[in-house]
Amino acid sequence: MTLFWLVVLPIITALIGYLSHYKRIFILIGIAQLCTVGVAIVTFIQVILYGPMTQALGDYEGSIGINLVADPISSFFVVLTCFLFTAMLLFNYHKSYMNRLFLFLFLTLQGLIIAIFLSNDLFDIYTLLEVSTVVVSILIMYKRDSQSIYDGMVYLLTNLVSMAFFLFGLGYVYKIFGTLDLTAIKAAIPYVENTDTLILPYVFLITAISLKSAIMPLFSWLPRAHGTPSAPSIVSAVLSGIFVKGGVYLFIRFQDTFAMGLDTSYIFILIGFATAVIGFVFALSQTDLKLLLAYSTVSQIGLIVFGLSLESDYSYYGAVYHIMNHAVFKATLFLTAGMIIEEYETRDIRKIKGVFKRMPFIAIITVIAIMGITGAPLFNGSVSKSLIQKGISYQSYLEYGLIFINLGTIITYIKYATILTGDHKKGHRVRWNQKVALSILAFACVLGGLLGQWFVGILFDLNITLSFTDLINKSLVYLVSILIGYTFYKYWYPKIHFFKTIWEVELSFNEIIFSIVFFFGSFLSYLLIIY
Repeated sequence: MTLFWLVVLPIITALIGYLSHYKRIFILIGIAQLCTVGVAIVTFIQVILYGPMTQALGDYEGSIGINLVADPISSFFVVLTCFLFTAMLLFNYHKSYMNRLFLFLFLTLQGLIIAIFLSNDLFDIYTLLEVSTVVVSILIMYKRDSQSIYDGMVYLLTNLVSMAFFLFGLGYVYKIFGTLDLTAIKAAIPYVENTDTLILPYVFLITAISLKSAIMPLFSWLPRAHGTPSAPSIVSAVLSGIFVKGGVYLFIRFQDTFAMGLDTSYIFILIGFATAVIGFVFALSQTDLKLLLAYSTVSQIGLIVFGLSLESDYSYYGAVYHIMNHAVFKATLFLTAGMIIEEYETRDIRKIKGVFKRMPFIAIITVIAIMGITGAPLFNGSVSKSLIQKGISYQSYLEYGLIFINLGTIITYIKYATILTGDHKKGHRVRWNQKVALSILAFACVLGGLLGQWFVGILFDLNITLSFTDLINKSLVYLVSILIGYTFYKYWYPKIHFFKTIWEVELSFNEIIFSIVFFFGSFLSYLLIIY
């Protein structure tokens, strides 16, 4: 019953915490959270040693029952989820809004995310996505000002519309296969005589999953949700760090399930590249600290989809490893950004200067996270990006595309790093719990780089070696990219008026819904033409 308790324990803890009037309830929640982390780690070790685990809930087994499945990737995502939520709770335990209701919603979301990673049934996934959407919407609107309520409602309604597409696809799949179990569906697809029958249900499902993943052109909801002014920093950190990865994880599962019947890898290479480029272009146009980070998440998701769609194990698993890495360094950046905004009482990058002098600890943690996301040697992002590059080294035009994406990321964070320099008064004090939480996250950024080869070997059974010469070459490429990026930002960026106008582009709710319909119609037409 290990997998069952991974899902239920956070929700039971949330319920007990909400109903209890015990003043020290945070101690109980902390103990329960550590137990959840322990169970997740034990499960991961068992999966690595003995292979995938399957647990049937109820009296029905096989494809007609409700099954929880843990493989090396899903079980590691569960560990990552528990790790991040524990760090968030530690980081924010002293905040006034960390009351019983907030903790109930926050811990319930943790259980729902874990269940998404472990579920193997389409209807279970549909239900979990719907419930988690409601919980996230409430968390976005938690401080109840007009902007957060508007952003939360747009997020809720947009995702409800997308899940209607998911429900239609689910119904079609059941009509064709008579089951909603993903393992059974994958096994049956090679025996489908006419693959044309798979096109409509696949497009319905992939439209909803693409919106959940925030890929081009279905990403407009993400900056509203992750960058809304009044959302607590730990909410933004969890949404960008791990919740949006649930959509990308489902993208991996669905592509793997339908791969034998429909091959859409080429179109997703293009979509991934376009998402990555448009993401960093929008990020560069922002003057709002959190919105820049939110659009940067869009760009990184594009890079991940780009890597997942390449016909190489190295690129594929490099993209999966980048999902894990991005969860850590982007959560770190959102937490430090929240502290900087609180200290300076503004979100405007142009008005924030001298963080190194005013908030030295926060500045150091921010630099470590930036090194991770830009792929600096010896940091976690460098390992995942190197794997993606290794998989496409035989296709020069795709390698140039990857270099261009990373250059855009570097320029984005050169702009972000301008808040660190300049003169300012000293005197900011960081609470001990925030220091511990941020130090753990920063250490994970470094550990994911130094032990990256070992992690990749355990998780994906890939043997990679990095010689001293390789390290020197990567360091030189990184330094040259920094130089090019700084030159562009310093001398050309201010002269390009496009960046000063594009930040105003914001789709209305009706336009977001139109983009969903447009994606569905375009993708359906593409598949009907090629098949």
